[in-house]
Amino acid sequence: MAAVDPREPGHYPACPVLALTGLYCPACGGLRSAHDLAHGDLAGALGANAVAVAGFAALAVGLVAWLVLVWRGAAFTPVIRPAHGWAAGGALAAFTVVRNLPFGAALIP
Repeated sequence: MAAVDPREPGHYPACPVLALTGLYCPACGGLRSAHDLAHGDLAGALGANAVAVAGFAALAVGLVAWLVLVWRGAAFTPVIRPAHGWAAGGALAAFTVVRNLPFGAALIP
């Protein structure tokens, strides 16, 4: 992913949600965000998709927690409650709505 810039046309297909509806989905800009993070550009990654950066950070924290527990010989049993899923879904829905409104133009990739 770090080798090919997703901003160059022809390497990756366009977002189907954006192509069909003209609306930015919560994942629009996620590939550009990952590419920017791989190159150490945190500001660019946040500009491309801030929710993706938060997801990458949560994934990294979970991976480190798992590695530490496995290294210590303990079992890794993540506790994910239904409220966590509802909160994440609500945050993604709010992010999607705001980035498609005129005052949320800063969230557009």
